[in-house]
Amino acid sequence: MFTTNIYSYIYVLVFLFLIAQVHSAKKKKSYVELKACDNSEFAEEIASYDSVVQDIVDYVRTGPFKGKTYDELAKFVDTFGARPSGSEVLEKSIDYMIQLARNEDLNDITTEEVEVPHWVRVEENITMLEPRVKNIALLGLGRSVSTPPEGITAEVIVFNDFDELENATNDEVTGKIVLFDPEFTTYGETVVYRRQSATKAAAKGAVASLVRSITPFSIYTPHTGSQVYDDAVNKIPTAAITLEDADLIRRLVDRDVKVKLNIKMQSTFDTKTSRNTLIDVKGTVLPEKLVIVSGHIDSWDVGQGAMDDGGGLFISWAAPVILKRLNLRPKRTIRSIFWTAEELGLVGAYTYEKQHKNESDNINFIMESDEGTFAPLGLAVAGSQKARCIIGEILKLFESIGASELVEDDSPGSDITVITDTGVPGAGLHNANEKYFWYHHTEGDTMNVEDPDELDLCAAFWTAVAYIIADISDDIPRA
Repeated sequence: MFTTNIYSYIYVLVFLFLIAQVHSAKKKKSYVELKACDNSEFAEEIASYDSVVQDIVDYVRTGPFKGKTYDELAKFVDTFGARPSGSEVLEKSIDYMIQLARNEDLNDITTEEVEVPHWVRVEENITMLEPRVKNIALLGLGRSVSTPPEGITAEVIVFNDFDELENATNDEVTGKIVLFDPEFTTYGETVVYRRQSATKAAAKGAVASLVRSITPFSIYTPHTGSQVYDDAVNKIPTAAITLEDADLIRRLVDRDVKVKLNIKMQSTFDTKTSRNTLIDVKGTVLPEKLVIVSGHIDSWDVGQGAMDDGGGLFISWAAPVILKRLNLRPKRTIRSIFWTAEELGLVGAYTYEKQHKNESDNINFIMESDEGTFAPLGLAVAGSQKARCIIGEILKLFESIGASELVEDDSPGSDITVITDTGVPGAGLHNANEKYFWYHHTEGDTMNVEDPDELDLCAAFWTAVAYIIADISDDIPRA
């Protein structure tokens, strides 16, 4: 049994996660061109880093580091595969990354303990019983409760959105399995149906909830992800099914054909101790000032976590390695953070922010890659207009590799949003990730999604941007 304090702790983390994601869903998703900037006061200094940028890009793309990021990521992924929050394999993968850093003579390494959720899927099956017998592919959603051993057998009722559900009477929904089948628009807009479907359906008396996978594309692939229960309503089992099966059920129901399913889901839930990992390359003049690069080391329990977020993890490992090899020491400290337990609620990030709250003034800039490491296009930047102007000037140095675009984004990452929401300027990797949500949270998240040349570009870009921000004369201004 677990104490009330642990449950309260987890609930607060999940609640904060939901708030952050709702904020993300509400923000404008179209990219916005940067407003006119007068960069005359710092343009000349930033332009002087052109040769450093070229040295880093050449070293990674055509020099000794060519293919290194991909090769190391492949070894990591092939060795550990999926790395769920709270699992033993996650902790072994953290040990591996620490040793990998030490192998590159990076020894300023700190780990900080984090209490994390540990949800394990045990058995999952859905069988259509009427109008014909058919097995339905599914993936339970994070923290889903179990069904009784014999499962839940009930009729399906389908809703396009929450408004349709609210307009239905409790009598229409009670005792049924609710399926939400919204069309994918953007992740931020559509993911709310994954996160809140169980709570919304339970409030109307449903016995289970299903959601059409949050993706624009499927080859009969279910997509998992985190969901959030409201303690004010009954907790019901919840899962994602494929686009194909959701569309099938919708067509049948639209023809007034009764659809009956049997859902069997068993899982376990407890808490474990994990770690955030911090690797520092100390600054030569202002070592207390930090420029942070980051990615999360945990993954879902399906696929291999190569894309989400192995690529982001490894370009953030590569940055201090490349600087060390090239003997580039910036004025400020560059800190690489491997966040733990991102997938089940940004737990590592919330813990870091709490533990380092008194030092937050020393974070000059924070970066995260967690939406793919495809060809880099630039940065999505949160912060003051002047901060964006400075970053925009830095990005001009990357026109030759097609990575000079700045987009304004108040929530530029997942984990780092916890910190940028406090006023710290930061950025997420803006990359050509149009197919990212094809593979997101599925068995398809494997090394086949990654491209060696694109990873080289991302590693070079990530390293050079972090170095310039850490070395220029002035701090990145806050709002």
